[in-house]
Amino acid sequence: MSESSRPNSKVARVIEQYDLGGMGEQLEVAWTGEHGERTSLRDLADEFNRAVLDAAIRRSDGAVPETDVQSAYQTLTGDDVSSADRMRKQRELESMGVDVDAVQSDFVTHQAIHTYLTEYREAELPDQSSDPDQKAEMLERLRGRTAAVTESTVAAQVSSGELSKRDYDVIVDVRVICGDCGTDYAAGELVRQGGCDCTV
Repeated sequence: MSESSRPNSKVARVIEQYDLGGMGEQLEVAWTGEHGERTSLRDLADEFNRAVLDAAIRRSDGAVPETDVQSAYQTLTGDDVSSADRMRKQRELESMGVDVDAVQSDFVTHQAIHTYLTEYREAELPDQSSDPDQKAEMLERLRGRTAAVTESTVAAQVSSGELSKRDYDVIVDVRVICGDCGTDYAAGELVRQGGCDCTV
């Protein structure tokens, strides 16, 4: 598709405006899972918006570590952030020469990312509907992600004193039980072997 025939895209405009070279390809590769696990559209939108904020700070000659950009983005967009903290961060960025209102107006939604990928870049997700190994791997990745999120939540609660300080082990085990014979399987194992092989 030629540039002139491509649909209008806020994401494409912002990429050009902030000189985010390579961002389009990076988003597509992450979304399609070309090099591994797929990244959700919501996570991609957050990643994109952080890159926009980082570019705006760099343009203002601000020397801010990546962790501080992440913190600033969370303060500007988080649902659990007080208005006072948000206002304080806005003023801090403005004192560095960042036009916070303009930057926030350039933030995009996950729907905008989806439109950009599917209509502007014409990206498509691979068809995984008939591949049991990929389906099983997806289930196992979800299990791993659940375990990781739980571990980090428990650690944070321990650090804040909300949980007593102990050695906690997180176990996430998704099992599927055959209703005919009662055999239970790990979900991934059942998908890989194509169902229960009972003769009941």
